[in-house]
Amino acid sequence: MNETVHHTIRYGDWASMSAEAKLIRTEVFVEEQGVPAELEMDNMDVLCLHAVAYDAAGVPIGTGRLLPDGHIGRMAVRKSGRGTGVGGALLQGLMAQARARGESLVALSAQTHAAAFYQRHGFAIEGEEFLEAGIRHINMNHKF
Repeated sequence: MNETVHHTIRYGDWASMSAEAKLIRTEVFVEEQGVPAELEMDNMDVLCLHAVAYDAAGVPIGTGRLLPDGHIGRMAVRKSGRGTGVGGALLQGLMAQARARGESLVALSAQTHAAAFYQRHGFAIEGEEFLEAGIRHINMNHKF
């Protein structure tokens, strides 16, 4: 595991965050995991609040989004940022944004291999495993 490093998280709409978010999501989901590019970017992006994490040098290393219905999605951390705590910081930041706008619950569809990460942040598994874009997922939620 890498040491915890300094990072900064910025929040914004798709117009202001899309360049960095697309870069990270394409690298992680499309190139590493084989998700078809046409499935990765969707029409929900323009409706979401986006978060992008930057390392100490200002390089974008992680992203996630908060949908209008309280779902968190498209959580991705580049290889260079994994194990540094940036994923947890992004998740906690998006949860704080949801709480601030009055949500009583946040939900997400986690890749099954990442379920333990979300459980460490207070999420509970809900329902059965399913396939999305050829990858096993499980629904999870967190009540405030």
